[in-house]
Amino acid sequence: MKIFGIDPGSINCGYGLIQKSEVRSQKSEVKYLSSGRIVLPANKPLHVRLTELYTSLVDVIAEYKPDEIAIEKIFFAKGTKAALSLGHTRGVVLLAASLTGLPIYEYSALEVKKAVVGYGRADKNQVQKMVVEILNIKHSLSPDSADALALAICHANSR
Repeated sequence: MKIFGIDPGSINCGYGLIQKSEVRSQKSEVKYLSSGRIVLPANKPLHVRLTELYTSLVDVIAEYKPDEIAIEKIFFAKGTKAALSLGHTRGVVLLAASLTGLPIYEYSALEVKKAVVGYGRADKNQVQKMVVEILNIKHSLSPDSADALALAICHANSR
């Protein structure tokens, strides 16, 4: 089963793809397949960035052909403007994902951190290090890609 994680962002949208396989009796294994991020121009109006995000995300999902999609459930923003922007972004991500017809699962940051690090208040650096270790990744990851892979790992563990 291929699981595609998405960490929505109005400037950087991270994505990551893992494969969960059953090995031996009732034991599962997760394997890193790919990750990246969709970088949107900060100097462009929000509606232009959202259009670009939508088309890019549709293309990436079509390219990787996942079986299920995991998306971050709740955003924390420093201000009202940032919260609205992230809300719009998450809406576009949900739309792009839902139009695939694939099952979508949502997880809060607390659930993801607990699943990956074992502690719900872990910082981004701890999550990134655990993702690299769990998936045995030998190259550097952007924080957005690491968060997206953490979502996919969380979903794999909760299945």
